Amino acid sequence: MRAWVVAVILGSLFRCGMAQTVSPLYARGYTVVPQPQRVSLGSREFTFSQEWQLKLDASVPPDDVAVATFRQDLGDRFNLTLGAAGKSAGTVTLRIVRGSVQIGQALDHDKSALEEQAYRIDLHPDAITVTGNTSTGLFYGVETLIQLLKRSSGTLRLPEGTIDDWPDLRLRLMFWDDNHRLEHVDELKREVRQAAFFKMNGFELKLSGHFQYKSAPAVVEPDALTPAELQDLTDYALRCHVQLIPYADGPSHVSFILKHPEYSSLRAFPDNNYEMCLTNPGTYKLLRGMYQDLLDASKGGKYFYISMDEPYYMGLAHNSQCDEADLAKRLGSSGRLFTSFLDQAGDSLHDQGRTVLFWGAFPLKPNDVPSLSPHLIGNFYGPERAELDQNARQRGMQQIISTQYINDGNSRLFPGYFALPLAQRLHQGNGGISDLLSEIMNKISFQPSRLDSDVIGEVTSGWGDKGINPETFWLGYVAGAAAGWHPGPPNTPEVEDEFYSLFYGSGIAGMNRIYQLLSEQDQGWGDTWDSVDSTVRKPIWGGAYGQIYNPRRPAKEQTLPLPPVPDGNLAYSSTWSNDNAKRLALTAEATRENDTLLGMLAENIRTVQLNRYNLEVYLSIANLYRQGFDMIAGIHNMDALLTSAARESLQDPARALSDVDSALDVAGSIWRQRNQALQNAVDTWDVVSFSRVADANGRHFLFELDDVKDHLADRTVDLSYLVYREKTLAFGEWVNAILASRNQYATAHQLPARELRWKWDDISATYTACSPLFERESKIAAERTRSAFGCSSGDWPVL
Repeated sequence: MRAWVVAVILGSLFRCGMAQTVSPLYARGYTVVPQPQRVSLGSREFTFSQEWQLKLDASVPPDDVAVATFRQDLGDRFNLTLGAAGKSAGTVTLRIVRGSVQIGQALDHDKSALEEQAYRIDLHPDAITVTGNTSTGLFYGVETLIQLLKRSSGTLRLPEGTIDDWPDLRLRLMFWDDNHRLEHVDELKREVRQAAFFKMNGFELKLSGHFQYKSAPAVVEPDALTPAELQDLTDYALRCHVQLIPYADGPSHVSFILKHPEYSSLRAFPDNNYEMCLTNPGTYKLLRGMYQDLLDASKGGKYFYISMDEPYYMGLAHNSQCDEADLAKRLGSSGRLFTSFLDQAGDSLHDQGRTVLFWGAFPLKPNDVPSLSPHLIGNFYGPERAELDQNARQRGMQQIISTQYINDGNSRLFPGYFALPLAQRLHQGNGGISDLLSEIMNKISFQPSRLDSDVIGEVTSGWGDKGINPETFWLGYVAGAAAGWHPGPPNTPEVEDEFYSLFYGSGIAGMNRIYQLLSEQDQGWGDTWDSVDSTVRKPIWGGAYGQIYNPRRPAKEQTLPLPPVPDGNLAYSSTWSNDNAKRLALTAEATRENDTLLGMLAENIRTVQLNRYNLEVYLSIANLYRQGFDMIAGIHNMDALLTSAARESLQDPARALSDVDSALDVAGSIWRQRNQALQNAVDTWDVVSFSRVADANGRHFLFELDDVKDHLADRTVDLSYLVYREKTLAFGEWVNAILASRNQYATAHQLPARELRWKWDDISATYTACSPLFERESKIAAERTRSAFGCSSGDWPVL
């Protein structure tokens, strides 16, 4: 308890800004992430140019990845190729000398594991020497040297001095979720390479149905990695000194398995596809086969992640298909059922040379931990974490620390790196996380687990459940790795500035403001809609920690209130705009900030040196925000036009109809803008990923929602979940009702009726030059619109 109190106090002080100091390198204008452990700088700087030569000590093979990386990074980042012999302004020497770098203070008790990653850089005006204890240390030293290079007045500068560096924790892992979308192999390699640049050395890859299991062909989705592709990715990662770690869900979070009729008999509850039955031998047979498939396709790897995450109903099933309750009673608790399964699975993998990592929480209790195999590596969380940590240490188990998830519960399209102020929220109860990076770094640096357990690593997670694009997670991944290498009071402005400089290279401006705007826009984009019970999706079977709903509870949906419908005389009594005054004011302010965001993104996309695609993804997200804000403003505009039509209806029927038609035109613009924003996102996101489709490669995607987890990304087969709330809103019915009233009024006043090609659920059609989607029957209106688009009369048929 004392250690916990001390850690909380220290973390609070650091979050409040006390003891936050800039690093010695940053104070001199140099950006390195993670911050090196020991830096000694002289007073001078010197120039680095293509006149320098690269020299390899006899200890460094010419094909060592550090050599290739150094050359490639110099070219990619600085357009620099080192000179040939006889043109030397200085020499960069790469060496591997075991024991050359003695590590200092570190939390990880295995100093030999840390020494393998240690390096030294000696910086002098005519000689630079990078020395690694091993090839891994040399690789990290080279990456630090690349990061150190500073542009100044058209030259590259380096400081005179010495850097001795080693990690605090041997494992710095990032969790990459490809459960809901699958990147191409080349893209996954790029992500692994980027992780290595920031000294992450573990890439947890969750594939679920995106791997071609030989033992479970029914779960394989239309696009899935082949075993050869996964092995190729594993080999590539190992060359970059990164462990590719297969991540396997089970016995819970497995609706991707249990939704299939072939495996429905393995359910713990017949009507719940979330969790498997642990008294059914078929469960073990299926999972062992899937584990083996992943093992066979990731040879050379050291680790394997068995999820064990959130098995809410473990030990509760007592039905004709599964009787876990009796087994749990015989074992002593549901927690012992947890350890029994994990030991069987973990021991089997351990016998094949893999070290198993797992999440450890409910129903696991502290007194269950001694029954676990000591070779397992735990990642404990929950209210009893301190006791779980302590008992695991007594058992001889090692542990990794899980940081704050990058995408918290309020994130929809972009993480909450910055919090939207409460004054700018419609729903005051939806407060976001403040200073997410500090939360991440403080948890690694000061979590009580550091004192209570044998910690060897950390993992920073970016979950894909809401369909968020993983490109948005990199700032969080880098912050977690920075604290895993060099813990301490987080100076988040320094980390942010260093990240922007190193991740994007030259040609960037205002990047911190862009991230702030994206964070705040995301929270506002979600907050300006209301939450209601869903009437279009199946209800939820159960909740957390053993809650079983009887009857099922409705899933949640986002919605907007819509104005009333005018009657057949165009009489219209609406208080919508007054009732939604705050929503409209917040939307107007968000729209103004969106203008700023779009302009800044466009300018940086034009000038940025590296990772331009990342900003293109952000632009697609900003356009989705804009569509949401414009839709609310458009409904307000329609409300005003219908109010005007009601005033004119008794005196000027033609003018009244014109107002109603203008309102219908606004509805058409909303429809087209929604579809266009979605199409832009699809076109951008699919550059690096396989398209989400129902059928491909002779395989079919079985569309069936999870019975427990209401994941937004699961709600559609394709990427249209990005506009799912718009699709389920009764906007189309409202517009069609307005149209019916309009035509009733027109008929009564001997004016032309209007026919529309209107199908709100249609997301396929978008703006095109000569085929607008929303059409009037009026030839005059049709000709006017065709003229505006520059089309000939034959390009656009009139309905």
